[in-house]
Amino acid sequence: MSVDVACPPAAHESTRYEPLRVMLVDDSVVIRGLIARWIEAEPDMVVAASLRTGLDAVNQLERVNPDVAVLDIEMPDLDGISALPKLLAKRPNLIIIMASTLTRRNAEISFKALSLGAADYIPKPESTRETSAADTFRQDLLRKIRHLGAKVRRRASSSPALAPAVGRAREPLARPAATPPSQLVRRPFSATAPRVLLIGSSTGGPQALMTLIGELGPVIDRFPVLITQHMPPTFTTILAEHLARSSHRPAHEGVHGEIVKAGHVYLAPGGCHMRVARQGANIVIALDDGPPINFCKPAVDPLFASAVEVWQSGILAVVLTGMGSDGMRGGKEIVAVGGNVIAQDEATSVVWGMPGAAAHAGICSAILPLNQIAPKLVRLFSGDRS
Repeated sequence: MSVDVACPPAAHESTRYEPLRVMLVDDSVVIRGLIARWIEAEPDMVVAASLRTGLDAVNQLERVNPDVAVLDIEMPDLDGISALPKLLAKRPNLIIIMASTLTRRNAEISFKALSLGAADYIPKPESTRETSAADTFRQDLLRKIRHLGAKVRRRASSSPALAPAVGRAREPLARPAATPPSQLVRRPFSATAPRVLLIGSSTGGPQALMTLIGELGPVIDRFPVLITQHMPPTFTTILAEHLARSSHRPAHEGVHGEIVKAGHVYLAPGGCHMRVARQGANIVIALDDGPPINFCKPAVDPLFASAVEVWQSGILAVVLTGMGSDGMRGGKEIVAVGGNVIAQDEATSVVWGMPGAAAHAGICSAILPLNQIAPKLVRLFSGDRS
């Protein structure tokens, strides 16, 4: 069998100048070729190998030495969900992005993959001949590879810099100097009692949400909870089902015009922005099919900003793990009217983009590990403002 493999650099050449090494594993030669062309056009990544089956990936992992693997779900010999634990057993720090066509079965498998250690997932378009779908897939995939691979790059850059690796040398990507957690500004919690809980999340969000929601029963019983997780259709449907099982409370995708009530968890449906609005004496869900915001649809900022018009200072918002800065602008609007924002800390985030942006913007009253967020929320909604 013919397999394309880029030889890994010798150990003594390992430097911060190296591009991310990406292993493509998909039984479609068309998909592999398409993704390979996209990756090779980027200055900070290279195709380390292009393989047809999960078995090939497991057998060649040490020789290929990838930083990131894009792993298809449906393949002969050894499918993606079976290959995943074998790959992580050999390389625990390997970043694995699951790729699949957008079906309910594949979405369920992707959720299982996340629980088994996959870093993220990406839906493949039904047809790569549709230009807009292929372009969205390309942008999303490259962003995920780059942001998730940043941890690999940070590990490499912590070593003393040596001469650049031959062939694909590049300058390091500019990054703002990290601010020690102790130096990040924290605002005092508002004295206003919160009346709603808003949550925004992206990469790593499904796992974080499952953990968080499972411990928020006392909050959900008395207050509405609204969530925007960056996810496509079908995936959000299944995530809502998982959240219902985890919380033992009603959880579902928001429906346009439905009344927001305490005791319920509302999740923004994939492909729509979810906002809230006043309708007479009621607060209702408002969905719209507008363009992506912060490259996302649904986006967190529309939910946060619309909530300001409804609940004013009675908002408590949480920004969980995720790429980009979505939620930061909406969070600024929340604190401007006297509401509060909590961010997940860097150590427990898969990607400290969204919570990091909120933290560095100085809008957070607390920056906490994931396992401390739920207890803090329960205390705040019970009247403790400390």
